[in-house]
Amino acid sequence: MPIQRLNHAVLYVSDLDRSLAFYTEILGFRVKEQVDGAAFLQAEGSSNDHDLGLFASPTPLGPSTAGRSTVGLYHLAWEVDTLGSLQEVEGRLRSADALVGASDHATTKALYGHDPDGLEFEVSWFLPPELLTPDVLARGVTIAPLDLPAEVERYGAETLGFSASALAR
Repeated sequence: MPIQRLNHAVLYVSDLDRSLAFYTEILGFRVKEQVDGAAFLQAEGSSNDHDLGLFASPTPLGPSTAGRSTVGLYHLAWEVDTLGSLQEVEGRLRSADALVGASDHATTKALYGHDPDGLEFEVSWFLPPELLTPDVLARGVTIAPLDLPAEVERYGAETLGFSASALAR
């Protein structure tokens, strides 16, 4: 049976309370269950039992060095329904000094951030099929700087992205 999708991710964190505050206040996850040394969070539109598990590290650890001096996970990616939601996330990441990049991948519009432990994540909006015009498809797999206000002007703040539009059908 082939894998269909990612159900959840689990991260070790150096300070559970600090990470809980970040993931709930900045990224909008909600706590579904918290036990000694661990918390299980759910994304706003999810029906999963949990989408993200946070486990307090049993020993003090420094920030992640994955990709710089060790192997490890590069980043997790989460999807938002609209470009308006992506703008909201951008503002929250900026206010937390956690925004580290913004890219236009033609078919996706992506923000990149670091959590309090330096773990990288992506928050993206995916163009729905009806907006995949020949000029967008001709760009192929490209990376350009993201001009989020221009993308909102082009596609609209409330246009449903790929997954949300598929669910609405």
